[in-house]
Amino acid sequence: MFGFGSSQAIKRQGPRGSFDLPLLVALVGLAGLGVVMVTSSSIAVADSQHIGAFYYLKKHLFYLALGLVLAGLAMRTELKQVEKYAFPLLLVGGAMLVAVFVPHFGMRINGARRWLNLIVLSFQPVEAVKLILVVYVASFLVRHRESVETRFWGLLRPVLVAGIIVLLLLAQPDFGSATLIIAVTIGMVWLGGARPLYLMLMGLPLMPLLAIAATSESYRMKRLTSFMDPWKDPFNDGFQLTQSLMAIGRGEWTGVGLGSSVLKLSYLPEAHTDFILAVIGEELGLAGIALVIGLFALAVGRGLYLGLKGVEVGQRFAGYVAFGVSLMLGLQAMVSIGVNLGALPTKGLTLPLISSGGSSVLMTCAMAGVLLRATFEINRALDARQMATRMPAMAVADANAAVASPREREAVAA
Repeated sequence: MFGFGSSQAIKRQGPRGSFDLPLLVALVGLAGLGVVMVTSSSIAVADSQHIGAFYYLKKHLFYLALGLVLAGLAMRTELKQVEKYAFPLLLVGGAMLVAVFVPHFGMRINGARRWLNLIVLSFQPVEAVKLILVVYVASFLVRHRESVETRFWGLLRPVLVAGIIVLLLLAQPDFGSATLIIAVTIGMVWLGGARPLYLMLMGLPLMPLLAIAATSESYRMKRLTSFMDPWKDPFNDGFQLTQSLMAIGRGEWTGVGLGSSVLKLSYLPEAHTDFILAVIGEELGLAGIALVIGLFALAVGRGLYLGLKGVEVGQRFAGYVAFGVSLMLGLQAMVSIGVNLGALPTKGLTLPLISSGGSSVLMTCAMAGVLLRATFEINRALDARQMATRMPAMAVADANAAVASPREREAVAA
């Protein structure tokens, strides 16, 4: 596909890699749906701000184009090269998280320091750190597999790295991304063979930290209380959730029609980013939400399945990367969907590949490219195994033909 197989095959008759087609279809489907829904949900927002009706669509398409370039580069890069620079990349990611606190370089928006000022555009470092962490943990699991599987202290380094990242994120503050980082790290280490008891003991010190972080700020407490009963204060603390629920309720089974949402007209906050699923629910109904969930389930399911196959055929780094990226995409999508449906407290997490955004769109595309590259190398290893199993049978057949009598060869020919 796209000519990658022919150029990167080991030999003309050797094992060939291929990108997983169902995964590619799911990712392209999510990105395509995102373009349609960003167009629908952002026109009213942009028009009210007097910046042009298609401002957010153009911005989304710009970052999506850059993201496709990054995805293409990732799909062409051997993962062993990425593994080689896992630790330097981690240092770069940590430096970017610290840089947001540097005056004139870090940007404060809505009371949070999460962005870097790159003059021509702003960038949110945590989006890159998500991918960097997956690469580092996958590299660690390959190098210290036995220690991770058998020793309690074998888990210390990845959990400690995740803990440091979480502290930097809480200082910004970014509670949603911090929770996501912890969950993905624990999931990867568990899939890497760590014992659940060790993970539980290692994660216990983080629980009080998260509890303190969740209750230390008044606005986080309001999110928790409004989540429990959003209709108690529907015009203040519960405004976002009540508007989201009303939008989804209006959609019923098949929606009110694409572009016909009422709640996106200055009623639903962040209609083109955090609450874009509510617009999907209103315009496309339950069928639209089911389509989104189905595409994410297909992408995450294929990623986890091929990750398992990668570990089985000895492509451990590719397998662990597939695990990590799949968990990152799946858990972030689950949180975003849960927030829109009122099943989880409000978090500042976008819906991957669908919500409008800059850094998130850019790095999610890069993440998708790395995942597709992992499937390429895993499928190449699977093809090599199949070739190895066929070779003995072919050798036996050739040997039998060589020792056969002339009469037998004539009979076979006849």
